[in-house]
Amino acid sequence: MQIKSLELILEEANKQIKRLSYDDSIDLIKNHSTLIIDVREESEVHSSGVIKNAIHIPRGLIEFKISNISTIIEEDTNILVYCAGGYRSALAAKTLKDFGFKNVFNIGGYEEWILNGGEIQAFV
Repeated sequence: MQIKSLELILEEANKQIKRLSYDDSIDLIKNHSTLIIDVREESEVHSSGVIKNAIHIPRGLIEFKISNISTIIEEDTNILVYCAGGYRSALAAKTLKDFGFKNVFNIGGYEEWILNGGEIQAFV
């Protein structure tokens, strides 16, 4: 049996999921139906907040929360996924795509969002 490395799994995810720039992300948010998902851990979102209007679904629960997502979006909704550094979001976005969601994008890391001037809010 051959075990895949994390690097290979991430490479496969990054080939399948488009990584959006900050400007492209803002364009989608402003001009199209968009759902933003934060896949960081609970402690991370409580200590630093989330991107404005994002929902929180930890990476470890994404497969279990799929049905919740499908009830709140239309088929053509853009799904923007982020984490702290862009790795967990790539894997989570690939999982969403594997489940049949379309228009799924990785927008990278939270810190990158903040450095670009992106709006954030406290997590409640």
